[in-house]
Amino acid sequence: MAPTPTLQPFHVLDDARKDDKALPAFMVSTTRGFLPRDEPITDLPAEFAALDTLLHRCPLQTATGEAGLLAEGRLGEVVEQEFPNLVEHVAKFANDQVMLTALYRDYSFLASSYLLEPCHHNMLKSGSYGLGRSVLPENISIPLAEVAKLTGFQPFMEYAGSYALYNYRLLDPALGLTYDNLAPIRAFEHGLDRTSSEAGFVLTHVDMVKESPQLVAGAVNTLKGAEHYLGHGDKQLFKDGLKEVVDSLTKINRVLERMWSRSKPGEYGNFRTFIFGIAGQSMFPNGVIYKGVSDTPFSFRGESGANDSMVPLSDNLLQISMPETPLTDILKDFRKYRPGNHMEFLSWVKSSAEQVGIKKLALEDAESATLYLQALDQVRDFRWRHWNFTREYIIKKTAHPTATGGSPIIRWLPNQLNAVINAQMEVFRALEDLDHTTPGIAEVREKVTKQKADLAKEVEKFCAERGV
Repeated sequence: MAPTPTLQPFHVLDDARKDDKALPAFMVSTTRGFLPRDEPITDLPAEFAALDTLLHRCPLQTATGEAGLLAEGRLGEVVEQEFPNLVEHVAKFANDQVMLTALYRDYSFLASSYLLEPCHHNMLKSGSYGLGRSVLPENISIPLAEVAKLTGFQPFMEYAGSYALYNYRLLDPALGLTYDNLAPIRAFEHGLDRTSSEAGFVLTHVDMVKESPQLVAGAVNTLKGAEHYLGHGDKQLFKDGLKEVVDSLTKINRVLERMWSRSKPGEYGNFRTFIFGIAGQSMFPNGVIYKGVSDTPFSFRGESGANDSMVPLSDNLLQISMPETPLTDILKDFRKYRPGNHMEFLSWVKSSAEQVGIKKLALEDAESATLYLQALDQVRDFRWRHWNFTREYIIKKTAHPTATGGSPIIRWLPNQLNAVINAQMEVFRALEDLDHTTPGIAEVREKVTKQKADLAKEVEKFCAERGV
């Protein structure tokens, strides 16, 4: 008889410890999930007043409704002629991870604005991005590199620590994390208007991740349940954990569907220019020199919702096997662009799921297999929605071949979507072997089979149109 597996412990916070500034701003908890431990800092200290002022002047349209520096094409000259190097003040906050994360957010916003400002104006004039700036000046590069080092982020805009999950504020703290109570802190376009498409894009991601505490708890309970079952024979906690996972993913998908009304497809391109990265982009053929930091050009991936931790958590827990392709290699590379504690947790979930054999346990009986299938179906549903957004917001609107993170815009998402569909097909066969005929299973199989065929046709069509 095989020995009972004993999982290595991982400390998921049950109290976000909001008052502890020495802890990283992002730590996985059952109260905040993958959101920061406390609401993001909105006000910078006096030492960084010049940074705050410049970012208020920066957007295409400022909070006062006037044209900002990016609209006028003047940000570059202002940075080079007026903006001070404030790196000497960073050390004062070396023990305050929360403030450092706010500084990281703001310096990365400024860096992306500076590097991609020419691309915005090239797109307006010619319909193509042209070239971005290839050198980041010392007054941005040195403090950005320093706060990135102290917080563990990459020295370039990331999804969690900058553009999305650390870029919201509560209009009324007493009302909490409801969508109508959220507003952005920084923006490129008209995002300081919380009804704008950029604000809708950012805040819908926050609204989704608000549902992640239950997903975290469900994943932990599924693993604990599997460990307990293998030792004592009671499978109920395992099933209850899977139910929590299904419930949370269902809520997340409901929120994702609201993106259509909150952020218009025809307006995404207005701010998308500024969330591109360096890696894989024609705008930066030779990378970017961070002056005063390194003589070797850097090449970082851009901000992307693919850097969120919810679906990767589900992949790892449910043991969804990705194909060994260059597209999957990009998926693995994205792992570097997450908060350190998130990366550690995802790695722990993956190794723990393998140790107890989540997939094998789920397919032992019809009830567990059905719950497992429902969880897979929610992951598929999320990725199918993501593909629909990509098609309508990007593929039909621009010929640029790469996504903001540097992945091939047409083939990358289908790579992961097909992996989930293939995992579902395996469960359908297992349920047949168990002679299980739960109502609705046949309908799900029919929907998934049709979706796989439709996806293949769409990918072939877009590839043929673009000569890919």
